[in-house]
Amino acid sequence: MTQTLQHALRQASQQGLDRLDAQLLLLHALGRPSHQRSWLLAHDTDAITPSARLAFENLCQRRQAGEPVAYLTGERYFHGLALQVDARVLDPRPDTETLVDWALDILAQDSPTAAPTVLDLGTGSGAIALAIQQARPQAEVWAVDASPDALAVARLNAERLDLPVHGCQNHWLRDWPPEPTPPHTAHPPARFDLIVSNPPYIRTDDPHLPSLRHEPLSALVSGPDGLDALREIIATAPHHLKPSGWLLLEHGWDQGDAVAALLRTHGFNAISHRHDLAGHVRCTGGQRGANPQPLHDYPPELGMAKARVG
Repeated sequence: MTQTLQHALRQASQQGLDRLDAQLLLLHALGRPSHQRSWLLAHDTDAITPSARLAFENLCQRRQAGEPVAYLTGERYFHGLALQVDARVLDPRPDTETLVDWALDILAQDSPTAAPTVLDLGTGSGAIALAIQQARPQAEVWAVDASPDALAVARLNAERLDLPVHGCQNHWLRDWPPEPTPPHTAHPPARFDLIVSNPPYIRTDDPHLPSLRHEPLSALVSGPDGLDALREIIATAPHHLKPSGWLLLEHGWDQGDAVAALLRTHGFNAISHRHDLAGHVRCTGGQRGANPQPLHDYPPELGMAKARVG
């Protein structure tokens, strides 16, 4: 009996696979782009070849084992951009578009011809930096990651999308500004109009970690309360923001109050939140105050190297 595309999708559904996931995986097995879901509906009675069926069944098994669809297809759409992603970087979430939208709202307060400097800390696939660069071509956007593997993915996406984002390997803002990373020779600015980050913010004992086992742990976990990276970024950012510059951060659904308190401690003003698609407080940010606290006064338990202030 010849199996049709409709039958293949029905079998995947009976095995518990999400319908959207199954459609994307079937398109990938058929060698068709992921935006052609309507094509599947129009061709649901077409026969599926044995090789495509085998490939689809293998993809479904991997998805049921928890591997993200983006890793299986090698692609994730984010803020209108088709990004290439793999296990070297986090699978960009739709909720992170909330951070991009807020960043663009902040930048929209400037003249349309202005050339703001923007820094994306922990860029991963480059999703945030590239989305900002796409929307604000005049901006000078820097994408930073401690992982050379992640930075390679971000640079590949920048080249493929023809977006002039500058890549730079560094651990948050330690010893900033760093030396240029070959093959690039541009020197990053000492201070920025806007710093954005979606850092690790999951607790080390979070019960959901097993379901995220296919993604890089270093990009997910940040200490017993999930706030280690956020503490460091908030403590050092004022010294790398221009006067009245902004810091915008993504965090866990229940961390908004803690992040706001950290921002207040380090002299930020106009602190506010943005909500994700589910209505949770997902992003918190503020504007640099007039007199940032000296770095040498920060408590040593933050466990961070002093940043070089330009």
